[in-house]
Amino acid sequence: LSTAIAITEQPVSVSVPVGYSFMLRCRAQGRTSLQYQWFCQYQSDCRLIPGATNQDLPIIAEQTQLYTCRVNDLHRNAVFSNWVKVEVHQCVARGLPPRLWRGEPVVVLNPSEQRVEVGQPLQLQCAAMGVPAPSYQWYRNGNLLEQQKRKKLWITHTKVSDSGTYLCCASNSHGEHWTNAVDVHIGEILPPAEHLQLFHLVFVLATGKIALLVGNNRYQHHPNLMAPVRDVFELSRLLEHLGFQVVSLLD
Repeated sequence: LSTAIAITEQPVSVSVPVGYSFMLRCRAQGRTSLQYQWFCQYQSDCRLIPGATNQDLPIIAEQTQLYTCRVNDLHRNAVFSNWVKVEVHQCVARGLPPRLWRGEPVVVLNPSEQRVEVGQPLQLQCAAMGVPAPSYQWYRNGNLLEQQKRKKLWITHTKVSDSGTYLCCASNSHGEHWTNAVDVHIGEILPPAEHLQLFHLVFVLATGKIALLVGNNRYQHHPNLMAPVRDVFELSRLLEHLGFQVVSLLD
């Protein structure tokens, strides 16, 4: 019977920098002496690890893989441990983790600011190293987001109320580490022409004398004016002669 073997210590998932050395541990109890055999899975290929027949599996982190341990007794009873993930970060900021790293969370990928149109999807990403692998919790404007407990925050159809300042807390048994806070703007995206006008306006605000001319020919509750567009053109030429930076907005 498989109940003849009980795993008393499951291996745990980790998230570590490339080249990091550590042990995966598995402990079990049984009615007879027990034998251990470790397996790994990379992509869809699951294979036995030659010589990996101890309770502890030494690993030098090279690539992200899954691992499990099979425990069997002399009566052909066998159980498998939980599958655990060894997540390996190939590119880690210089100096991280510190030499005295004890496995506390270290954020290696911060989310980035987003501008999203209403109804479009929103995705924010972060990642942290940790032994054991950190758990994640996202916040918006300081409020915990009950459903967002993964590295990737995903909202399929955004609403204006999804705007705000987002950050994520990565935590494990050694402590916690917070990502940078980033602003997310949900709303109508300005068409390119209006972007250019606003950019020009900001530019000239920083450079000295400025004149903002608005020529409106289409008022909702007023007859069309005679020639506001032409007036703006004439006036802008005059102001430019006087050394003004001119921004003209029409209709």
